Amino acid sequence: MKAVMIIYNVAHTEKLEFALEKLEIRGYTQWDNVKGQGTLTGVPHLGTHTWPEINGAVLAVVSDSQVFPLLEAVKRINKVNEEVGIRAFTWEIQETV
Repeated sequence: MKAVMIIYNVAHTEKLEFALEKLEIRGYTQWDNVKGQGTLTGVPHLGTHTWPEINGAVLAVVSDSQVFPLLEAVKRINKVNEEVGIRAFTWEIQETV
């Protein structure tokens, strides 16, 4: 199993939720009003007057077979408008209770 964390501009919310539904990823946690800045080219998303954009985040623990399709969906969403911003990160899950 792997954890996939997706940080995204809230403009991508509907597209991401559609992808999760289409891939039958039912178990996830979603956070709203996530603030931050991308490491390479991203501008701050701080929800302020100066930097008004804001992010969301999703954390899903998925089977190994679901990782590649989920990452491909994130890539497709990103290609529509790379400046808006969406990134995914994965790590191994050792145990769950």
